[in-house]
Amino acid sequence: MNNLFFSVKNEIESKGYDIIGHDFNRPWGGFILIDELQSEKFINEFISKDLDKIDGRVSPKIIIVNPNSRLSWQYHYRRKEIWKVYKNTVGIVRSSDDNENDMSIHREGDLIQFNKEERHRLVGLSKPGIVSEIWIHTDKNNPSNEDDIIRLQDDYSRD
Repeated sequence: MNNLFFSVKNEIESKGYDIIGHDFNRPWGGFILIDELQSEKFINEFISKDLDKIDGRVSPKIIIVNPNSRLSWQYHYRRKEIWKVYKNTVGIVRSSDDNENDMSIHREGDLIQFNKEERHRLVGLSKPGIVSEIWIHTDKNNPSNEDDIIRLQDDYSRD
C-alpha cells in the first residue's frame, strides 16, 4: 500500500499542488493535505467546476482508505464536508443521528455532501478508495482541524 500512497502524492504534486502535510500511517489508510491557497483550483479539478462559490475558509484533502478498512463513525462541530470519489469505489454510511444506516456504494465521480454534525463513515471495499475532500469551516473564529472529530465508534479503539 505504501507505493500507492506515494504514487497518489506524486500525482497530486505533478498537477502543481503544494502538499502541506500527509499521514500515511492511519490504521485505515492515510491522507494528503493541500495548501488552502490552492482551494479554488482544487475544487475545480477534484470536486466540481459547477459548485457554487464557497464563502470563507476551505481546506482541501485527499483520503486513501485501504481495502476492507473503514474510518470511524464520526461527526464534526466546526465543518461541513464535500467529498468526490476520485478513484475506485467506496462505501459511505451516513445518518442525522448516532445510529448507523445501511452503507451505500459510490463510484468514481460521485459527489457527496455532509452537513455539520451529520454522522458519517468512509469504507474501503475490495480496492483502495481515493476520495477528494474539502472542509468548509463553519466557525471562522475557530476553524476545524483533525481534533474536530467526534468518534462514536472506532474499529481501532481511538477516542
